[in-house]
Amino acid sequence: MQSTKKLTKAQMKRNRQKEKQAAIATALRLVKEANQLEDPLDSFVPFRRYERNGLRVTIECKRGSNLSPVLLRWAFELTKSNMQNLYEQSGWRWRDREKRGEMEDGLAWYLVACLHNDEGSYPVAFVHFRYDLDNDVEVVYCYEIQLERTVRRKGLGKMLMQILELLAFKSQMKKVVLTVFNCNRSAKQFFMENMKLAVRDVRVEKRFTKWDFLCAIKVRN
Repeated sequence: MQSTKKLTKAQMKRNRQKEKQAAIATALRLVKEANQLEDPLDSFVPFRRYERNGLRVTIECKRGSNLSPVLLRWAFELTKSNMQNLYEQSGWRWRDREKRGEMEDGLAWYLVACLHNDEGSYPVAFVHFRYDLDNDVEVVYCYEIQLERTVRRKGLGKMLMQILELLAFKSQMKKVVLTVFNCNRSAKQFFMENMKLAVRDVRVEKRFTKWDFLCAIKVRN
């Protein structure tokens, strides 16, 4: 009787391992399929335009490898301008080379928002995201969301995050996840109050300030 119980426990353990392996295989397949898309935004044509609060903006979704050097340079400089001080306040060193490498990675995707006015057309905001695994779960991982000061607090950032949730749902990802420094109060307010993101985990690094790990409400079970 005892050996039968042990066998049953062993079988249950093997079954759980098989289920986990199957779930990871499915997650990897979904991430691969998402990364093979030509333009993830094709299914959401109405979201290519944002015309509210005095803004007339068009939004494109592109692979990082398809961004022009000029656009990549603008995105990097905007990120550095917005984030370098926050890195240093949090005890992390800002490293140009590492950030450029991250932003130019072959798996990087971008939502790029361009403002149109009498002066012409020029980029004012972007999101760097990837289809990836987080703790063996298929997710859209938001690496950066950066806006020029002139277009903040006009609903554009919220629109870009809502697009990420739509892309996650369409590609059968389970979450949109991101990180934010604890000292970045305006970002925390935006994500936790405006976007209703929940704190999943708070990590404390030795010698570093506490930073929060945030995840969106699940887009799929």
